[in-house]
Amino acid sequence: MLIKIILIIFLALVIFNLFHALVVMLQNREKSPPMSIMLGRRLIFSVLIILFIIVLMFTGVISPHERPF
Repeated sequence: MLIKIILIIFLALVIFNLFHALVVMLQNREKSPPMSIMLGRRLIFSVLIILFIIVLMFTGVISPHERPF
């Protein structure tokens, strides 16, 4: 259950950073932080999600389905 909560938090952060970059792009203000910072954070959180799932699979905490059919 804790693993699912952690993954949901990471996914929420990815979506939040994506929409925050959209707001920055649409406002186009001089004093706002660059859009690339938010998109870079989104990329970092996406990589962390993938690495977290891979580590959990190798340690045996989660296991993939053998065959889908």
